[in-house]
Amino acid sequence: MRKRWWACAFAFGMGAVSFCLGADNELSAGAGINYSTGKYGTGSETRIWSVPLLARYDTDLWTFKLSVPFLRITGPSNVIPGIGRTDRSGSRRGPGTTTVSGLGDVTASATYNVFWDANARRGLDLTGRVKLPTADKDKGLGTGSTDESVQVDVYQTIERTTVFADVGYTHFGHSDVVQLDNAVNYGIGASQKLSDIDSLGASFDGRQRVTPGGGPQREITLFWNRRTEDHTRLQAYVLFGFANGSPDRGFGVSLLKAF
Repeated sequence: MRKRWWACAFAFGMGAVSFCLGADNELSAGAGINYSTGKYGTGSETRIWSVPLLARYDTDLWTFKLSVPFLRITGPSNVIPGIGRTDRSGSRRGPGTTTVSGLGDVTASATYNVFWDANARRGLDLTGRVKLPTADKDKGLGTGSTDESVQVDVYQTIERTTVFADVGYTHFGHSDVVQLDNAVNYGIGASQKLSDIDSLGASFDGRQRVTPGGGPQREITLFWNRRTEDHTRLQAYVLFGFANGSPDRGFGVSLLKAF
């Protein structure tokens, strides 16, 4: 555990150096709202509302992100956000459908641009991410585990179209309420630049099953991005799930404003 924390500290320390030295750095902050609903292999629907507070910092080579979500969940007590159906040893407030709310798990990530060929317009990014157990595991808002993940993204732009793919691995920490297995995630997609500020895209993403009682994730996401001249980022998406580990459908929107 100590080695993993040192790895995270090193990544964010390197970013701090970039912060001090870079001339074109950009700090932005904002919020979003996300909604999803699905049965996750149970007999009842689980509806999840998430309102994350967001922060982002960009340098020439690094991108740092922080998400602090507030959750409201209505559904069976054995469904946990981001995990799906579980064989939980506890319950939110007893059996059946319940509604709970509170702070979710805080997530921080650091992405480094390992390679970029300006002539060929292709690149490779490496991302490290840590999820901190700030959610109340007894309410079923989280697992109570500290999870670390790493992901590689590759992308190629051809005229106004960008195709991309990613593969990652998550190490789940110890949880007192559910057994968690490490898992591989993957994705592929494309986006089309409509103008200097707007783009549309679609992606297919999946992840291995992470609990004995759960299922894998498979999702298709359609998204729209807008980045204005004053460096405002507006994003919206709709999501459709095709596996028991994913919601059946969802949508969301977020806004980030640069300072």
